[in-house]
Amino acid sequence: MKQSVGAKTLAMPTPVWLVGTYDADGKPNIMTIAWGGICCSTPPCVTVSLRKATHSYAAIVERRAFTVSIPTEGQAAQADYVGTVSGRDVDKFAACGWTPVRSELVDAPYVGEAPLVVECRLLHTLEIGLHTQFVGEIVDVKADPAVIGAKGYPDITKVKPLAWDPAHRGYYGMGEFLGMAWAIGKKIGGEGTK
Repeated sequence: MKQSVGAKTLAMPTPVWLVGTYDADGKPNIMTIAWGGICCSTPPCVTVSLRKATHSYAAIVERRAFTVSIPTEGQAAQADYVGTVSGRDVDKFAACGWTPVRSELVDAPYVGEAPLVVECRLLHTLEIGLHTQFVGEIVDVKADPAVIGAKGYPDITKVKPLAWDPAHRGYYGMGEFLGMAWAIGKKIGGEGTK
């Protein structure tokens, strides 16, 4: 029998994403989030959830755009740092030695040193409670050539993204390859069953 641990945010893993915005003064800012993910295929969309108290919240509302830079395992310390200080007080790009790159497609910056970037136009806003969920339509995904793999898409083993464990507040890298989607499960119940 399972043991109850209560109604908590313990879905695992959650992403470690850097949300990029320009504030009211045009200063580039990033913040680390874990409450986010893909939420629609057509149109392609991601969701990020922020508290109203964050500096990035007002920037997304005002500019109606944001980016998601996906940091690598080697950028864990910087990703942690930008999630612990406010862009009101600190130039997070400068503190991390990162380059703010102005998107040519949306009114938001991204981290030049991140291997994978998602540029988003704000599509919907949903007030949930402590957090507001922003749904961003993906306008483009940009990847460093070094992380491109088969079929011309980013390769997770080259990107080496971070995952966050909300239960223990730890960062982790990706594990080993386990099998191909829509193939590994075919051995259960016979070929072609759903």
